[in-house]
Amino acid sequence: MANREDIMAKICELIGPFNNKGVDLTASTTFQGDLEWDSLTVMDFVAAVEDEFDIIITMNMQAEIETVGQLADAVAKLMDS
Repeated sequence: MANREDIMAKICELIGPFNNKGVDLTASTTFQGDLEWDSLTVMDFVAAVEDEFDIIITMNMQAEIETVGQLADAVAKLMDS
């Protein structure tokens, strides 16, 4: 299983094409506030994450995930289950 640092690195790599503002990515980077993503961008990005890690992120989980770090934690949890 990948560790959190590996997951964070891969998530940051996946954010790249969607990071139109060139925001420096950290665990506390927010998708809505810092990256200023609209709902369509979020859906496209979630699909990319799900494909990359072979997981399913439910709508309820998506609603609770606000930062890159929270997403990494959620991916790690889903990969372990």
